[in-house]
Amino acid sequence: MESIFLWHPTRITQTNCMQNTRQITLQNSAKVLFQMLFWIPVAGFSLLLIYNTLPYFRFSKDFSFIEERSFLFQSSLYNTSFYIHIAAGALCIGTALIQFSRYILKKSKAIHRISGKIYVAVVLFLGAPTGLYMSFFAKGSFWERALFMFMAAWWFITTLYGLSTIHKKNVIAHKVWMIRSYAMAMTAVSFRVFHIMFYLFGWDALENYELSLWISVVGNMLFAEWVIYRQSKNYLRSFAV
Repeated sequence: MESIFLWHPTRITQTNCMQNTRQITLQNSAKVLFQMLFWIPVAGFSLLLIYNTLPYFRFSKDFSFIEERSFLFQSSLYNTSFYIHIAAGALCIGTALIQFSRYILKKSKAIHRISGKIYVAVVLFLGAPTGLYMSFFAKGSFWERALFMFMAAWWFITTLYGLSTIHKKNVIAHKVWMIRSYAMAMTAVSFRVFHIMFYLFGWDALENYELSLWISVVGNMLFAEWVIYRQSKNYLRSFAV
């Protein structure tokens, strides 16, 4: 009988440990699955956007976007801004994928720093300024043009704060602002996803354009804030344990 009282608590402890380990394993598996379901489409659509950008650099005018704005492309400033903007956007989306790779961050911080410097420089000096200029001539009503102006300004501001916070060695704030910056960069991707989806539903071209634009911008911003909120909760929880 004595042996039962000596070993029984140990067995209970071992069982609890096994259950806890199993639960942690399931939670980690679910987390990895969620990350895969998120990042695989994001990476796939991002690379597809970059690939679809390449034909523009044949500098042919046989594209619907250029044809319907042919009078704007007669201006050398608009023409130059357009090609700089699409090149900057593709480069930003490509480098941002590297920035948010935990594997690369763990294996090589140098790659993270170099790609980060490229991203920041391209946004601040090329992508955002040309986007702001082109927003004055954007398709749609005054509100769509105002939205494009906001996007360019917010992209610039979030990236600038991301740069200033890492210079102050505030890694958490840096990550928060870069998530917001990346959300703006990814509006180019999410817009095309919604645009194709609404096209398949038979939406009118102009309504499709306007709705896709607003959903991609507002949706990306809300999703970014949700990610920040979730990560902040996890960060605080790690201190509570």
